[in-house]
Order: sequence, then structure tokens, then C-alpha cells
Amino acid sequence: MTEVKAVNNSFFVDSAYLSESALKKKHELENDPSSRTDHMKYMPDMEIINSDIREKVLSQMQNYDCQSYTAKDVEASLSKDGCDVEDFKALLSPAAEPYLEMMAKRAREETAKHFGNTVYMFTPLYIANYCENYCVYCGFNCYNHIKRMRLDPWQIEHEMKVIADSGMEEILLLTGESPSMSDIGYIADACRLARRYFKTVGLEIYPVNTSDYKYLHECGADYVTVFQETYDPQRYEQLHLMGRKRVFPYRFDAQERALLAGMRGVAFSALLGLADFRKDALASALHAYYLQKKYPHAEISLSCPRLRPIINNDRINPLDVHERQLCQIICAYRIFLPFAGITVSSRESAVFRNGIAKIAATKISAGVSTGIGDHESKYTGKDKGEKSGDEQFEINDSRSLEKMRKDMQDEGLWPVLNDYLYV
Repeated sequence: MTEVKAVNNSFFVDSAYLSESALKKKHELENDPSSRTDHMKYMPDMEIINSDIREKVLSQMQNYDCQSYTAKDVEASLSKDGCDVEDFKALLSPAAEPYLEMMAKRAREETAKHFGNTVYMFTPLYIANYCENYCVYCGFNCYNHIKRMRLDPWQIEHEMKVIADSGMEEILLLTGESPSMSDIGYIADACRLARRYFKTVGLEIYPVNTSDYKYLHECGADYVTVFQETYDPQRYEQLHLMGRKRVFPYRFDAQERALLAGMRGVAFSALLGLADFRKDALASALHAYYLQKKYPHAEISLSCPRLRPIINNDRINPLDVHERQLCQIICAYRIFLPFAGITVSSRESAVFRNGIAKIAATKISAGVSTGIGDHESKYTGKDKGEKSGDEQFEINDSRSLEKMRKDMQDEGLWPVLNDYLYV
């Protein structure tokens, strides 16, 4: 049913379900760069903010030569009480790989100093998987033939009740990037519902303007997560061929717009494996670092996901960044940003997540499904008799909240379901 071919070092899927006109447009986008819009040009309705953070981050990333650092640089960085930008660059370099145990020890000390032995738990709830973007690595992309679904308010509330009954107190609401199928009003209604059941509500949706973030905050959202995917503008252009997500600078400034709108916190991430993972890890942390300096009241956190297989494309795999390298990145994050939250997703194995939670991670997802409308069957074992909307990617750790809590306690950690009090 499918033919997989390599273009620009990425794998694309031709689906027999696509119309002839859709296939023609898809192939044109893939093979003819001139057919694609300027990825640095804002669309008419996109808000432009005057910020110097993007220039700072990209300048540091583009000038980063990871091969220029030596063992002596790494040892000097680890011997300091603090960690500046140059130290961080050394800790991300290949020269630091033999020092992983020392980095883990230092990271664990920093984590214990600022977070104790706690690990915070949450669960994501995908409420829609319609998408208008063509991102070649994502299972939701508009050219991928999957079962699309959007939960109605009753279904959203039912899913939330099932999740809340398990004991979960924080939820992350996610949609595909389709303003037409998941408009601001729809997301706002979901936030209001979530406020009834959960003490903390996060959003991982398409980037919006400050006024929309302000409205969503008023409806109950506490923080916003945005994956830049890759901070390399050239690679970004090759991977995002169509849709609003194609506009690189608008996506980059999303967290700052969210903070300007009053959101309590923001989270940053690159999808490791799309481009040079060391440069992307550097840029993610610097993005968080510079924004924290500009908005010192903001709660800042980082995620560090790797590529996972998606429906109709088994050629995508997470092995471009190995576990030891991922561990190095996470330890470097903790040493450089000791107060930042670090989330490790269900893309990683249970063994890895158990281990890294003892060292540097402070937040971990449990009871995860990346499909639409299937939490009842996942949490209760009941078969609804209807197929859910297809998932965004394959998860690697499907443990329930109950199992996750037990495992964390067995590791000597204290599971926390809520760390924020409203007064």
C-alpha cells in the first residue's frame, strides 16, 4: 500500500489513499524547494514581537564547534561551582562522553539540592489529531492516511474523569495543528473542563498570538509547551514543507508570547535526531536560559525527546541519538540550569526513565496514550466498541500511574502529583 523513498535524507510515504492531485502537490513540495513558501516569512495574521532572543540563540548555535573542546575543558567545567555557557558547551561535546559518570554525579547533586528526591507526574490527553501541516517525521501530518478524530465536549470530560479517577492531578492538553478543526474556542472549552478535574493544566498546541494565549490562560491554562523540533533553520525548512508550522520565527517566539500573555510557565524542546543533536540541545537550553533571564518569574522546563516510529513509516527510529548521548544531554541540562524542570517522555524505555529520574529528571509522564479518545480502554480495560483516533507516534513506556508510582518509590523517589497551591 505504500512506497517509501528517501529525499533530503528524510523518509517520505506515498499513500495509495491520496488523490492524484494531492500526490502531485505532495511530490512537488518534496522535490521542488521553489514550490514552498519562505519559511522565515510571517503569515499576515501572525504577531511579530520585538525580541533579541532568537538572534542570540542562533548565533551561539551556528558558531558552536563541538569538536573544539578537549578533556581539559570538560574537567575545568566540572571543577567549577557554577556552569556558564562555555562550560555547558564543553559538557555537550564528544570530549565529555568519557566523563558521563562524573556528570551524572554532579547532576544528581544539583537535582537533590533543588528538588530533593521528588519526581512529578502528569499525563497527556490528545483531544484531536487533525493537522494542516506537512511535517515529514510526524504521524499527524496532513498527508498521512490515519484515522482522524476530534473529541466533543462530552468525550473530553469523560476522558478527563477517567484520568482524574486514577489520581492524576496535572493534565497536558494536546491537539494536532489545525486552527480550523481545533480552534481557540474549542481549546478554551477544554481548558475550562480541565480546570474542574485537575490542579494544573498545560497546553501543547499550535503557536498562537499573545491575545489568544491570554484568553487560554484566563480559561484555565497554566503553562505552554512548544517543540521547536530543530533550531537549524535550513534543516527546519527541509522538514516542514507546508502549513503554519513552516514559519520558523513565529514558532520560535511562541514561549515568549505565552509569558507576555501571563502564562505561569513555558517548556522547550527539540526533537533529537532531526538535525545535529548537540547543536539542537545547545539551542534548546540557551532558548530557556535567555528567556529565564528576561522573565525571571517564569517557570522554565526542558524536554529531550528522540524520534519514534510513526504510522505508515517504520523507517523512522530513535537510534540516531544513543542512550548514553541522551543521558549526557540531560546531565548537562541539569548542571547548566539547576532550577529548571526536566521532563523525560514515554518515548523512552521504563528502564531509562527510572534511572534518569534518580539523576536529573524531575517530571515524568504516566498512563500515556498518544491516540485520541482511548483513555477509558487504557485505564479501565473496557472496550468502547469503536476505534480511537490514531496516535502521533509509538510510545515506549506504557506504565499506568499506579505502576509508575510504585516503581518510583522502589527507586527511592517520592512521586508528586501536584506542586502548586493557589492562594
